[in-house]
Amino acid sequence: MIVKRKTVLNILLFAFVLSFFVTPLGHFGKISLNRLFASTPDIIAETSRKQIPSYNWKLKDPNWDFFNMERSKGKVVFINFWASWMLPSEAELKGIQKLYDAYGDRVDFYIITNEERPPVEEFMQLKKFTFPITYMIIGEPAPFDILEPPGSYIIDREGYIVVRENDIADWDTNKVRDLLNELLN
Repeated sequence: MIVKRKTVLNILLFAFVLSFFVTPLGHFGKISLNRLFASTPDIIAETSRKQIPSYNWKLKDPNWDFFNMERSKGKVVFINFWASWMLPSEAELKGIQKLYDAYGDRVDFYIITNEERPPVEEFMQLKKFTFPITYMIIGEPAPFDILEPPGSYIIDREGYIVVRENDIADWDTNKVRDLLNELLN
């Protein structure tokens, strides 16, 4: 039996597409595609920015101890809602890690999940992320809308929301760094 060249190419194409669903290659491919199509977050015009009513929000730190976001009053704050099982969240966390490495000592980072500790700690170790994780307390009222993952805010020192991103974003850009530098000065 002679197999036609077109048939062989179709089988190879099918195998390649199938690999995106059943192999690690597929996982990394999907992450790469998410990063490729992520856009830079939009900055809210100064006249349209809304101020959060308070910083009173109870959360848990990486050690599972309670704390209040009041400690960030008067500081620039970066908030990201994420989930370890969501590909878009995983894709955007690499850029957030780079931003944390550059600004972690001057900006308060809240990388927030509503998951339990064991899967989050395993995910963080596997991906080698070092930013601090914040655990959300389900039912605890927040001073702003809790966004679906991946969703993020940047809040200035006066409590005005400067960025409200409801989708995957590329956080490691000059535009975001310029914004943070401006907010810190």
